[in-house]
Amino acid sequence: MGPDYKFTRLTENAFGSDPVDRIGTACWDHALDLETESEKWRLVRATLDSRKPFQDFVYCAVGGNGSPMYVKASGRPVFDANGEFRGYRGTGTDVTAIVRAQRAEESLRTVEAELAHVSRVTTLGQLTSSITHEVNQPITAAVTYALAARRFLSAEPPNLREADDALSLIVKEGNRAGEVVGRIRALIKKAPARKDAVAINDAILEVIALTRTEATKNSVSVRTQLAEDLPRVQGDRVQLQQVLLNLIINAIEAMRDVGEEQRELLISARNEPDGVSVEVRDSGPGFAPAALERVFEAFYTTKPGGLGLGLSICRSIIEAHNGRLWASPNLPRGASFQFALPAIANTAS
Repeated sequence: MGPDYKFTRLTENAFGSDPVDRIGTACWDHALDLETESEKWRLVRATLDSRKPFQDFVYCAVGGNGSPMYVKASGRPVFDANGEFRGYRGTGTDVTAIVRAQRAEESLRTVEAELAHVSRVTTLGQLTSSITHEVNQPITAAVTYALAARRFLSAEPPNLREADDALSLIVKEGNRAGEVVGRIRALIKKAPARKDAVAINDAILEVIALTRTEATKNSVSVRTQLAEDLPRVQGDRVQLQQVLLNLIINAIEAMRDVGEEQRELLISARNEPDGVSVEVRDSGPGFAPAALERVFEAFYTTKPGGLGLGLSICRSIIEAHNGRLWASPNLPRGASFQFALPAIANTAS
């Protein structure tokens, strides 16, 4: 390019066209993203005007056949013996296939995130009565303590110590209700994936609290075996809780077909050489071998009216966290779902 940034020489078939068609024009004369990405172009113009090198500048141009093409360009300023600026010399690479593949992957991730959010909201919708109960419990208790406080204050003489204790219990129950609502809001909220240091035991206990009423309603005995001092895992707490929520609800639903005295749910977390593993084990009827092989396939379901997306989404979430999710029989009866996640070094929870 000359000092006016217009092309002075191009290799054969540059931009998929005859070089003669572009000599004497600037790259932005053929750009398709000048308006949509104006800040990018402002910065590259500032770089050129300050006579600095530029590297891996990607823009969208009109190709020789009239179709959009993405070009990655790099260049260095050229000066003559007197130090006078003579233009730029550089290279351009057609990266259309790479950019389109990246955008397709981004679109896929967006769709997966949307499906995960819909699945999360749908699962919570199934828990409406349980969630209502979880919220009503502390509210009812707070009202009871408030009535007691009024009685203590209206006594002759007023029993201030008992009234103060009752008021403290009201605060406690109010905070408890707030925590339940906060957990539900976090699960319903539509937000970009985060990368936080997640204490997996805390995440498990919150989901158990959210599903406690559902387990009780279905006469399911819930036990936990949570190892202490587990390292934290890096990821999105809400997404990981979605996986736990889905696995626990599936386990509770699976045990509806067995006797009430046999309904046991075990949730465990333990250290692994490279991270943490979590298991949700039920005592339901289990899976036939053929069903076990297909259980994570999208749209495959053994539930009447099920969409078959829950476990597929769960596996996608775990794999996006660089982990793995698998299923196995729970002998003598039932099914076991386990996932393993890499740990963040030196982060015992």
